[in-house]
Amino acid sequence: MSNGASTNDLETLVEPTRVHRRVYTDPEIFALEMERIWGHAWIYVGHESQVPKPGSYITTEVGLDPVIMVRGDDDKVRVLYNRCRHKGAKLSAQCSGTLDYFRCPYHGWTYRKNGDLRGVPAREGYPQTGFNPGDQGLVALAQVDNIRGFVFATKSPSAPQLRTYLGAAAATLENIADRAPAGKVEIAGGRLRYKHPCNWKMFIENLNDAMHPMIAHSSVGMAARNYMKSQPEGTTYPREAEILFPFGSSYEFFDTMGVTGLANGHGYMGGASSIHTAYSEIPGYWEAMVDSYGENRAKEILSSNRHNTIFYPSFTAKDAIQAVRVARPRSVNETVIETYHFKLIGAPDEMFERTILYSRLINSSSGMVGPDDLDCYARMQEALCSSASDWVDLSRYAETDRRHNDALTGCGTSDLAARNQFSAWSKLMAAGN
Repeated sequence: MSNGASTNDLETLVEPTRVHRRVYTDPEIFALEMERIWGHAWIYVGHESQVPKPGSYITTEVGLDPVIMVRGDDDKVRVLYNRCRHKGAKLSAQCSGTLDYFRCPYHGWTYRKNGDLRGVPAREGYPQTGFNPGDQGLVALAQVDNIRGFVFATKSPSAPQLRTYLGAAAATLENIADRAPAGKVEIAGGRLRYKHPCNWKMFIENLNDAMHPMIAHSSVGMAARNYMKSQPEGTTYPREAEILFPFGSSYEFFDTMGVTGLANGHGYMGGASSIHTAYSEIPGYWEAMVDSYGENRAKEILSSNRHNTIFYPSFTAKDAIQAVRVARPRSVNETVIETYHFKLIGAPDEMFERTILYSRLINSSSGMVGPDDLDCYARMQEALCSSASDWVDLSRYAETDRRHNDALTGCGTSDLAARNQFSAWSKLMAAGN
């Protein structure tokens, strides 16, 4: 670590109600995070609908390692390192595609969809070298699993099973799929992808930070409120105003939502209510849900209103909006954020149109909310390099956290979510010592 410190001082960087600024700015700490957190936790890779048939694949990363998610001839979805076993070249630089086999662009080694070595040009050049094609297949990540089509992988063979690791957070993924009358979802509408000049933790912490909306997003929230006030009584508000309105809500509004911290850094705001609770009904959706599930089960499914469920450390999902955002770390001060959108199979098209509208307004780099956050992240990343103060405060409502079995709960504007994430951070970072 920098300044002559050893890995043994990691425990001094995180205290119960504050963290040292170096956790955001030190390149050596970032390198350790890639090894000990992103190398051992379950990381979200993609959704099965992105690889719908044998030979379909996407490329992405787990931590800093390029990987391929591919569906094999046996219909199994695998996650393989995107690296030729010969000279180490990336096999595919494309984001997605469909193929019969992978071919290295450098020396032409080819691999089957399951990763097995298929062919080596001029193989007679390896006499009596001990070359064994059976040992030269693509390397698979240690474990791969999915929940309702949401695919995760871990580099660690000793990591607990996926459902054990996610715990109660997995209910959000179940709920997203259950909100489809057909019981399944598929990715549609492309992706939003843009770079953030900040440490990956800033994005993850911000997701359930309820102290910033009425400050950082005050202009858009106020504009939506003023527009709604200007309309005649009984006016049906445009969906844009309905989506933007909650971003100008009070501290009391967010406190009432509450926040929950789960084991391993996961957590969510809301549950009984969220910023999406008051959205207007979309014609035909309730009827489709009742036809599929019956009235009681449909009510139960739609009563879940978790706001930004965090699957630590890599992504967040919204059950009521059917959108997920994925963090892809690049360096200590650069993170790529990707947003994907899900279509509820069997639901009216207007449901998906609302998902896209929400994401365009909130998550896009040219939207009305996300750029506010981006500006704050950039300011923090730049100013935390200053030696003006070494510590970042996380003490809000620290004495009011309540434990319920494996969960911690608190009022919505508590710093509980960030404290919970750094508790997981400390355990994962210490485990590698």
